[in-house]
Amino acid sequence: MNEEKIQLAEELIRKGLDRKKLRTKLGKNWELIVEMARARIRAKDKFSRDDLWMDLEGLRYATHEAVAKYRAERLKEFGVRSIADVSCGIGIQLIFYAMKVEKAYGIDIDPLKIEFARRNAEKYGVDNIEFINADSLSPKTVEKIDAEVIFSDPARPPEMPERRLEDLLPNPLKIYEVYKPKTDAFIFDLPPQMRRERVPWRGEFEYIDLHGHLNRLTFYTEPLAKSERSAVILPAGVRLKSDSNLEDIVEWTDKPGQYIYEIPQAIDYADLLNELFHRLGGNARMLLREKRRVLATGDEPIKSPYLKRTYSVVAVLPFHPVRINDLLRKEGFGRATLKMNVPQGEYWRIRRKIEAGLKGEGRAFVFKVGGKAVIAEAL
Repeated sequence: MNEEKIQLAEELIRKGLDRKKLRTKLGKNWELIVEMARARIRAKDKFSRDDLWMDLEGLRYATHEAVAKYRAERLKEFGVRSIADVSCGIGIQLIFYAMKVEKAYGIDIDPLKIEFARRNAEKYGVDNIEFINADSLSPKTVEKIDAEVIFSDPARPPEMPERRLEDLLPNPLKIYEVYKPKTDAFIFDLPPQMRRERVPWRGEFEYIDLHGHLNRLTFYTEPLAKSERSAVILPAGVRLKSDSNLEDIVEWTDKPGQYIYEIPQAIDYADLLNELFHRLGGNARMLLREKRRVLATGDEPIKSPYLKRTYSVVAVLPFHPVRINDLLRKEGFGRATLKMNVPQGEYWRIRRKIEAGLKGEGRAFVFKVGGKAVIAEAL
């Protein structure tokens, strides 16, 4: 494998060449080269570099660069001098941690991932990582590690009814058990959907929102914890933490005010709605709380880094695609985005009815609250 072959594969893929032609032009190891090229193409918005080494699986599990930078900066605040990533994959989080410490270890049982991680460290100019191709749970591996902090981002199994630590690979319970004699400081990257009571240790649950979507749940054991629960909004870089001393000021309404406030999922998952309302002030009230959407409402426009978006309400009417379409025509809208839970396969059927014949310039956002459609514009 070499850089020139991967770049050539990218060019050929973009030209639409089929597998037979790709094999002919790329020769030995062509399938892996093609997979690496496809991974680079798909990764264009995940990393600042476009020349990283990875396969599709490595890309899937790799930490987004913005998240990796944030977590490395947080680690720096504790004055940590060494860290071990015991399931490093292609090495992105490891590399950014290594930028903030004197010594880092990268361990992975897959030799290809270790090779990718080593090459990626070279790309970023990082040279203080000791790479170990081994089982992170074996006594021989544990003996080699002399680190203040143990980090693990375990692989997730296919979607299951409920996320459990026991189903992750490597198992965080086992990681904690074998490395506990060396340190009390652990960081685990866990599925955000996991119930907190499933985690048996004291520490902090930090939910990370990236570009308006829940991206990560990072658990810090007690030596590294700053609060019980927290939410971080990236790329804004703001953080909200739990405070049990705050008066409960969250109120509910079923009637939209003049404005709709879309709340990041990370804040909801961290159960920080009360903390958020204290930050926002004013007359905000809760309007809707669904799995994928949390809305508040009020009569004042609020622009805050803690909100996903603020909308101005145009109209509230019974939810019926034809009636919504009539209103959008009158108001001069040309497009509509549905911001609601829609049965699988129904989104575009409903949206086509709502957008039928629209010729305006603006975009409307259509929320569903109870049986009502709330038509709004983004501020």
